[in-house]
Amino acid sequence: MSPSSHSTPPDAAETGSGPAPSPVFATTHWSAVLSAGRNDTTRARDALAALCKTYWPALHAYVRRRGFSPHDAEDLTQEFFARLLEHNWIARADERKGRFRSFLLTALKRFLAGEWDKARAQKRGGGLAAVPLDSEVAGSGAPADQVYDRQWALALLERTMARLRAEYEQAGKAREFGQLKAFLTTDRKEISYREAAAAAGLSEGAARVAVHRLRKRYRELFREEIARTVSEPGEVEAELRHLIAVLASRP
Repeated sequence: MSPSSHSTPPDAAETGSGPAPSPVFATTHWSAVLSAGRNDTTRARDALAALCKTYWPALHAYVRRRGFSPHDAEDLTQEFFARLLEHNWIARADERKGRFRSFLLTALKRFLAGEWDKARAQKRGGGLAAVPLDSEVAGSGAPADQVYDRQWALALLERTMARLRAEYEQAGKAREFGQLKAFLTTDRKEISYREAAAAAGLSEGAARVAVHRLRKRYRELFREEIARTVSEPGEVEAELRHLIAVLASRP
């Protein structure tokens, strides 16, 4: 299966200017969550809840790939997040490990291990579906960790696209965005600038400039979303490269 239709960030070399940038809210930045987890439980809970809402699908996909039924996977994912917030597990996070993605997955694995031990202690037929945690869903498929990383990357791209759309709508350019967004996810050779320009009410030259700016802003926002999930600015590039490689691989 090929990457999602919106799974390819634009080229880093592109430059230009688009609508006014949206602020990066510090309350949803991973480093702010780390700090809040040690000093302000309420702030940490609110910030962590915002991040978890975005990445719920990635955790749920991981649980499913580990062999749990759809019903059990949903219940387990919901329970994991409830405990994460209730018990302020964030206070135990190791800042040296940096990435929110890694922290969440490690915490989930520990949670599932505990739940599996509980299930084995119950009577036959009760509790969770009796599938070992180290098993794969029947049939071929990517390892659970790879599924998780791919869903994580797609969630970042969805947030990126939503923010970009909101910026253009705020700038009164909803029509332009609607007609030109295909250039973000499709090979440029497959799209006619002339047709897109006409649909957007632009000249062909203006459309090319607009696409140039659109792609630049798309990448900027994608980097901002990644920055929210790492503890140090220097980790952004490594995380960006990893997620692009994940999106480019076959799931």
